[in-house]
Amino acid sequence: MRIDLTGRTALVTGSTQGIGRAIAITLADAGARVAVNGRGAEKVAATIEEATGDDGSRRFVAAPGDVTEPSGVEAVLDACGDVDVLVNNLGVFEAVPPLEIDDDEWRRYFEVNVLASVRLIRSTLPGMVERGWGRVLNIASDSAIVIPAEMIHYGVSKTALLSVARGFAKEAAGTGVTVNSVIAGPTHTGGVESFVYQLVDPSLPWDEAQREFMRLHRPQSLLRRLIEPEEIGNMVAYLASPLASATTGAAVRVDGGYVDSIVP
Repeated sequence: MRIDLTGRTALVTGSTQGIGRAIAITLADAGARVAVNGRGAEKVAATIEEATGDDGSRRFVAAPGDVTEPSGVEAVLDACGDVDVLVNNLGVFEAVPPLEIDDDEWRRYFEVNVLASVRLIRSTLPGMVERGWGRVLNIASDSAIVIPAEMIHYGVSKTALLSVARGFAKEAAGTGVTVNSVIAGPTHTGGVESFVYQLVDPSLPWDEAQREFMRLHRPQSLLRRLIEPEEIGNMVAYLASPLASATTGAAVRVDGGYVDSIVP
């Protein structure tokens, strides 16, 4: 089984670091022309230079712009052209006591985590339908299902993102375009190692430290370690490919068994 995205253009929002960067590289390795997005042109250019590889086989295009603003969406889409695979990865999160989350912060989370994705889907889905093929993927979180008490606003925004994908999948029914969500579990991204070592013995080697962290602080996980961003990227690449043509309107978990459920 070979994932081949040759001839396809993919846009991955928030792809200068973490999960988004890993997704962009994985899609490029599958043959896609990948638009790397971030708010700053310099950061986007640096990411592309680092990720291109020595042999130059990965194909990237710079698509800087703030997709939380309509003008930013227009600039990004102008840079990358027709989009065959849209990965809505951009998101913000922060631990805040529930009663301290004010209206402005609720609105900000909805704008960034939900409305930006809606705006991009609304802009790219018609072209996919017209061409008879396309993939839309929203990167959600286990927090969409297991709402974290320390960041309710984040969890609610990710729950909304699941609904967005399901609704637009119905809009695209029978067109050759699929729309899905990917539920990512606790993932090893920038800053996480420092966070882990604040909670476990800092003298432990990383592999032992993360397992101790998961045992003490994320005991629901069946994986018993943090997920690597590349593992999220692998699922995204599969769902973006022709091989996943019968999967649509779904919320597919890459959560290491963190969500205690026997159904996806």
